[in-house]
Amino acid sequence: MPQTARRLTDARIRNASPREKSYKLYDAAGLYVEVSPAGGKLWRWKYRFADKEKRLALGRYPAVALAEARKRRDEAERVLSGGEDPGALRRAEKEAQRAGAEAQRIKEVNRFESVAREWYAVQSGAWVPSHGERIFRRLERDVFPYIGAHPIAELGAPEVLGVLRRIEARGARETAHRALSNISQVFRYAVATGRADADPTRDLRGALEPVRAAHHAALTDPDRVGAMLRALADYRGTPIVRAALRLAPLVFVRPGELRRARWEEMDLEHGRWSFTVSKTRQEHIVPLAQQAVDILRELEPVTGGGEWVFPGARSRSRPMSENAVLYALRGLGVTAEDMTGHGFRALARTLLDEALGFPPHLIEHQLAHRVKDPLGRAYNRTAHLPERAAMMQRWADYLDELRTGERPRVVPIRKARRS
Repeated sequence: MPQTARRLTDARIRNASPREKSYKLYDAAGLYVEVSPAGGKLWRWKYRFADKEKRLALGRYPAVALAEARKRRDEAERVLSGGEDPGALRRAEKEAQRAGAEAQRIKEVNRFESVAREWYAVQSGAWVPSHGERIFRRLERDVFPYIGAHPIAELGAPEVLGVLRRIEARGARETAHRALSNISQVFRYAVATGRADADPTRDLRGALEPVRAAHHAALTDPDRVGAMLRALADYRGTPIVRAALRLAPLVFVRPGELRRARWEEMDLEHGRWSFTVSKTRQEHIVPLAQQAVDILRELEPVTGGGEWVFPGARSRSRPMSENAVLYALRGLGVTAEDMTGHGFRALARTLLDEALGFPPHLIEHQLAHRVKDPLGRAYNRTAHLPERAAMMQRWADYLDELRTGERPRVVPIRKARRS
C-alpha cells in the first residue's frame, strides 16, 4: 500500500534522549517510537478499527530496528485490510501460546517420572540417605526408562507388570518386589494429589514370582558362638576395627548403626547409647553392659577427639567402611555361611530367648523393632529400660562365659507354665 514520506532514521532514534515526560518520534502510516523518561524506546502503531483508535506494540528499539518495525507495521496493516483487528489477533495468539504452555506443563507434571520425583522429595527427608539413594537408583535404572514419560493416569496394571517382568528376567526377584512397592507408593501419592484415580498395582497381587526367604547367616549353637568370640578377642588388626568386632555382639544393632556411632550419643557414665534407628527413624536407647563400656573407654583415647566412634581408615571425618567388620570376620575365618554383620542380631534374638529365657517383647524392643507391650501400648525409647539394662548385662556375662568356656548350666528365667 502507498506510504507517506518516511521521516525517521536509525541515527535519529539512537540519539533520542529521554525527557521529563514521554514523547513520540513519528515515522509514517501511524508508526512511531515512544521514548520514556527512563530512556526506553518502544515501537507502536496507531490504527483505527470499528471507528475506534487503537495502539499496537511492535517491540523495543534497538532489538527491533527501524526496518523490522516497518515490516511489522505493514503486516499488521494487511491484517487490518482483511477486516480483522490486529490487536485482538495478537491477544488471541498469546492466549493460545499460554494455553499450550500450560497444557505442556500439566503434561510434564503428570508424567510418572515427575510424580515419582515429587513423591521422593516429600518422603526422602524421613529416610536414611543410603536408603533413599537405593530407592532412587532402582527407579532410575528399572522404572523411569520404560514408563517414566507416560502420563501416570493412563498407566495400568499391564504396563507396570511389563516393567517388573524385565527385572525378574535378570533373576532379581527381590528387586522386582521392591520396585512394585515403590511404584505403588508413587501411585498412591498421585491419587492423593489428584493426578490418578486409582493404584493399578493392587491388581498385581500374586503376579510376581515369590521371593525365597533369605535370613542373615548367624551362629546360634553356644559352643560355636564361643569359638567365634575367642577369634574376635584374638583379632590383631587396628584398634578401631578390633573394638567394633568386640562391641558388635554386645549391642547387636544394625551394622550401619554401629559404624555410624557418634561419641556425642554415648553416655558412658550411665552406660547408655542413644541414637535414631536407621530403619524406623525412632529414638532408641541401648543399655551398655560394663563390658561394652570398658571397650569404649579403651577406644576413647584413640578416637574420642573426633565425631565418629569408629572413623574410617582413610579419613577421620567419615565413619568406617561398611565392609570393615565383614572383612575382619572373613580374615578370622568366620565364613559367610556362619555369620554376617546382621547375624549378631539373629544370634542375640535366638539365645536371649532360648538360652537365657528373656521375654520376647523385651528382646524385640531391644532390637528396635516396632512392637507393642503385653497391654497393647506402643513402646517409647525408655520403655522397660531397667529390665533391658539387666538383660544386656546378663547377655554380656553370658557371652563371656561362652568365650572362656567356663559357663555354668543356664536355667532360663521364664517361669514354667502350669499344666
